[in-house]
Amino acid sequence: MNYYLGVDGGGSKTNAVITDETGCIAGVGSGGCGNHQTSRHDAEKSIRTAIEEAMQQAGLDASDIANAMFGLAGADREVDFRILRPMIGSLGFATYDIVCDTVIGLRAGTRQPYGVVSICGTGTNCFGVNSRGDTLQIGGFGYTYGDFGGGTGLAIEVFRTVIRAWEGRGEPTQLTETVLSALDYPSVERLFHDFLDREISIPYDLTKLLQPAADEGDACAQRILRRQGIELGKAAAAVIERLGMGSDSFDLVLVGSVLTRGSGRHILPHIENQVFPFAAGCRLQTLTMEPVAGAVILAMERNGLQPEASVYDRLGKLLGIKELSVT
Repeated sequence: MNYYLGVDGGGSKTNAVITDETGCIAGVGSGGCGNHQTSRHDAEKSIRTAIEEAMQQAGLDASDIANAMFGLAGADREVDFRILRPMIGSLGFATYDIVCDTVIGLRAGTRQPYGVVSICGTGTNCFGVNSRGDTLQIGGFGYTYGDFGGGTGLAIEVFRTVIRAWEGRGEPTQLTETVLSALDYPSVERLFHDFLDREISIPYDLTKLLQPAADEGDACAQRILRRQGIELGKAAAAVIERLGMGSDSFDLVLVGSVLTRGSGRHILPHIENQVFPFAAGCRLQTLTMEPVAGAVILAMERNGLQPEASVYDRLGKLLGIKELSVT
């Protein structure tokens, strides 16, 4: 029996899963931040901790793993891989590979070996692979390099919308009341001066206020989410066009809390408007499995095994986003 290791090293947590070739789970482990761009030392420790826990639970060691796949946040450019190759190589696996976490997110969301993934979590990113195996990533490097939004950026949009409404530069918005309540301030004036005086960072949680306000018809909230959808759609359209996928049938996998946990219905129509006119065979699919499942599937494929439908079904049941026991 062959065993496969999948690792998802993200900005806040690392998940490791070992399965056999049928998709049955032998071991699960977890760790902290797995992004070397945050801290190389912490990332290596988190990845090791997660793998060791999974190995111990499975009763296996590195020599028992037919293939290991590491999907790591921050694995974007050659400068990153020069750090990651020796880090992962020191773990002792005979056969392994390292990809960006966008790649495993895509593979977890589609049963085809090609497609496109749009990520809108803390930040935004878009990645695609066509039927010939050509790949392309657009985005993932922040506002300065062309991105818009993600949880961090959307929180700033919420905050500045409230400030502009208070100053008279923007229209009144329901977000004013909800932001003051969420941050426990009696007035926007107090909020404004306190954040300036104490150089307070804008809380990421403000993003969660957008959907309820948009649902109740707040034009400002709707406008912010509309722009997010348009920008995500433009990135996906660019990936599709540059990879020559316009006439193909494929999944556009939606990943990240902004898309999967609330605000999606205000964003998805605008993604569709950007993509569907020239990619009629594109299907939007919201991710339902943990991305680490995509790492396991890729590990199988890199070892020459084409997972059957039963493997996807089993992983979907065992590694559903709400079912995974790793935190």
